[in-house]
Amino acid sequence: MSLFAELQRRNVYRAAVFYAAAGWLLVQVATQVFPLFHVAEWVMRWIVVAVVIGFPFAVLFSWFYEWTPEGLKRESEVDRSGPIAKGTGKKLDRWIIAILALAVVLLLADKFVLHKDAGEGAQLTVAAKSVAVLPFSDLSPGHDQEYFSDGMAEELLNALAKVKDLKVAGRTSSFYYKGRNEDLRAIGKALGVANVLEGSVRKQGEKVRITAQLIRSEDGFHLWSDTFDGDLVDVFELQERIARAITSKLQVLLSGEKDQRLVTVATSDPEAYALYLQATGIFNRREGAKFPQAVAALEQALKLDPNFARAHSRLAAIHGLEPIYAPDAAESSRAAVEREAALATQIDSSLAEPYAALSVALGQQGRFVEARAAIEHALALDPDDITSNFWAGVQMINTGYSGQGSAEFDRVLAIDPLLPNALLWRGIQYVYSGDIGRGETLLKRAADVGLVHVGIGLHLVYAAQGRFAEAAQQLAEGLRVLGAGLPAETPTIIAQGVYGDAAARAKALAAIDGYLATKPAHVSGVILYSLLLLGENERALAQGTPDAAGNNAVYFHFFWSPAGRTVRAMPAFKAFIARIGLVDLWDRYGAPDACRRVARGDYDCAAGGTAAP
Repeated sequence: MSLFAELQRRNVYRAAVFYAAAGWLLVQVATQVFPLFHVAEWVMRWIVVAVVIGFPFAVLFSWFYEWTPEGLKRESEVDRSGPIAKGTGKKLDRWIIAILALAVVLLLADKFVLHKDAGEGAQLTVAAKSVAVLPFSDLSPGHDQEYFSDGMAEELLNALAKVKDLKVAGRTSSFYYKGRNEDLRAIGKALGVANVLEGSVRKQGEKVRITAQLIRSEDGFHLWSDTFDGDLVDVFELQERIARAITSKLQVLLSGEKDQRLVTVATSDPEAYALYLQATGIFNRREGAKFPQAVAALEQALKLDPNFARAHSRLAAIHGLEPIYAPDAAESSRAAVEREAALATQIDSSLAEPYAALSVALGQQGRFVEARAAIEHALALDPDDITSNFWAGVQMINTGYSGQGSAEFDRVLAIDPLLPNALLWRGIQYVYSGDIGRGETLLKRAADVGLVHVGIGLHLVYAAQGRFAEAAQQLAEGLRVLGAGLPAETPTIIAQGVYGDAAARAKALAAIDGYLATKPAHVSGVILYSLLLLGENERALAQGTPDAAGNNAVYFHFFWSPAGRTVRAMPAFKAFIARIGLVDLWDRYGAPDACRRVARGDYDCAAGGTAAP
């Protein structure tokens, strides 16, 4: 009898197929279930390794033994001509068919159910009590009041977001459609809302006219429209009337008493409010080059009304981001954040933004325990605040809590699915977890909505796909935007060194040496990230400080990536995390996803893995 005939006689083929199908099904189930419990990635890898290693042993076992209705028997004890042997073969066939059927069901569920989420543009469940507030048109005679009309729409959006049982699409996603002339049905479908509010603002002198109309997105039917006239000093009353009319039409409940205001009277000075809206526009667009203009506008607004709490708050937020665009202003900016945040909270303790801005500034200084407390306070005040949730996600990722950070970004994208930076951060986490396809989807969406430094994430996708020239181009663009203070040619030289040959790498290291030779007050996080990408791990750890020019977020996330395992295994990493303040945070809040606590102040991060998304 030939070997192949003998293999068939002993049911070895069936056993091999059964084992392969069962092993594949086990891996697929684990892939879907483990992320729900933030099981470390290394556990999944060991399961795959065990399944692969076990295959030849399973085949060898099936040569000598066989399961029968009477239990496990040696092959020599089985009567191949009898009904038991034939029944065993048929039973194996049935098990194989059952497992393959389960595999098909799992594949279909994975494709059409489990991967349907807002971050990937899947069909969203549309609630009847839901609305998107589109940017209002500027109909002023000089067409120079765009910041004011945008501000009116944003104020209404914020007011409606306070209403219980009303889903309101996030600002960034709604404002994405500004000037695009898209069909309202398409907008409603994309944002997952049943209604769209659009309107116009005509501002002339001290007079203002606001026209608003509520439209059902499914069929374009006009549910309600009205025109509101008043003086600029009455602008908050106009906003209140519009918000009340909309909630009445949609028949939703207010969060508190019926007489509770939806629109807070932020200031009694119209000029101060106009200056606040101008600064807010710059902040929302993250126009770093114009931050000094925004600061000047807010400072002027506060001269007109020193008790304008939201102006103090927005000033704190702008100063919190300022070091990213102006590294030399790091110390003065952080002092300004603390000052303005304190003033804002003294006037209005209900504001979340000052605490979120304070968290950013504290994190930049390596005061991670205080930063965590500040962002938690911000979220306690306003759990749905987009900015607070986004900054919380960044903080979690950078300090090693990858699972919690990804959950924060999922929450942000559920409210505001086109928020560019949230798409960037979530996309990077998907890439780190090995889901290149989903990561690429989110990162390309971030590029589509205009995120100029999206290359800091896209280069990872192209590198994983072997498209190294495109990876270098993307990395150069990302480094250029985030690398304030670097010579203009340095980002390109570094990117080519990361993805080029030995000569290009040497040139990149020479450029970094030239930068460090200038002895900058703060080493740019871009330089530290570049050293890590180039494999210069010892140098990166030695240069790293808690306050890398305000942009330590550029490189901290690398430590928790698959490539970061090499760095985490180095003795110098323990000294680094202690020096920058992470150990104190972990002692207070528990070990991060990729580390194991040995004792208080002592963490083993060598064997851990990045949390699955």
